[in-house]
Amino acid sequence: MKNKFILGLCLTAFAVFLVACGGDAGQAVADLQATVSDLESQLADAKSMAADAEAKLEDAMSMAEEAGDGAAMASADTLAAVQDRGILKCGVPAGVSPGFGFIEEDGSYTGFDYDYCRVIAAAVLGDADAVEVRPTTGTERFPVLQSGEIDMLSRQTTWTISRDTALGFNFVATTYYDGQGMMVRADSGIESLEGLDGGTVCVAAGTTTEKNLADVFRQLGIAYEAVVFDEPDAPRSTYDEGRCDGWTTDKSGLVSGLVQMNDPSEHVILAETMSKEPLGPLVRHGDDNWFDIVQWSTLCTMEAEELGVTSANVDEMLGSDNPKILNMLGVEGDLGQALGLNNDFCYQIIKQMGNYEEIYNKNLGPDTPFNLARGVNSLWTEGGLLYSPPFR
Repeated sequence: MKNKFILGLCLTAFAVFLVACGGDAGQAVADLQATVSDLESQLADAKSMAADAEAKLEDAMSMAEEAGDGAAMASADTLAAVQDRGILKCGVPAGVSPGFGFIEEDGSYTGFDYDYCRVIAAAVLGDADAVEVRPTTGTERFPVLQSGEIDMLSRQTTWTISRDTALGFNFVATTYYDGQGMMVRADSGIESLEGLDGGTVCVAAGTTTEKNLADVFRQLGIAYEAVVFDEPDAPRSTYDEGRCDGWTTDKSGLVSGLVQMNDPSEHVILAETMSKEPLGPLVRHGDDNWFDIVQWSTLCTMEAEELGVTSANVDEMLGSDNPKILNMLGVEGDLGQALGLNNDFCYQIIKQMGNYEEIYNKNLGPDTPFNLARGVNSLWTEGGLLYSPPFR
């Protein structure tokens, strides 16, 4: 109303001006009124279009928000999905790494990495055997995890910044600190990496191993030819056939591969360590609770070793007077509930799988063909790198 009143005053003033100038005031006012009417109509149409656009924008924003909530719910639903199906889907080595991931003659799967799948199954499902393994190669392991085909990956995978960020993964506590090495023939006369100048090196494709080899040899000024394979066992078998002068992978892999050679005594592992290779389980970005579950279930095995809790004495330890042990095993507190698990999740892990030392010795220790010394994979209290934050 106010705007129309102001407009009327303007028209009257303009009409007076036209009369004073000798013009036809009536016709001028009529023309102006027609123009104003047309403008008002256009303005009304514009407001209507703006209202429609705003409504569509609100609908679009609502749909985007719902879609985002749905994606978030889907990414945050790993625990529910695992519990609903009653099976943990876990990516493991493709059966060619004795001690870490190996398919036995009877078809069963064994190894250190596989046992950490079982650790998570014990925590989440109360049954360490409720695991469906998905053997993966170096090139397919990441797409398999990204696609949601598996719930987690436990496969001699090195923690790096690009994998932690660009590829969209979260690495949990390192279960095995390793470093890249080189195997050569004992009668080759090669005593250091420089002895491979002008030679050939077998290496797996799609791995940090391939990149480390290029970086280290370039830095040392060593000319070489990389013989690259997609199949996980091809670098070892091709080297064993004499078609490469050296074979490189993590030292743990060289040790496990040594027992598969036609004649292990014909090969040696050079002293040099070419890289840092922190290995451990990983999960997808976007599900913090699932990350916490895999993280703290893994740490449970280390904390248990430090506190002296084993599969043999864990039932006795339920009556311990040590509050750290009681918290860890779920006798006191509600640490499990905070993860969406039963409070005894760590008890289930130790009862069914044992602590870190038990898992290590079973697969890699003195009673195995590998007899791998713990070294830096000892507890921090024994000069190693294994360290669990407090269970409190």
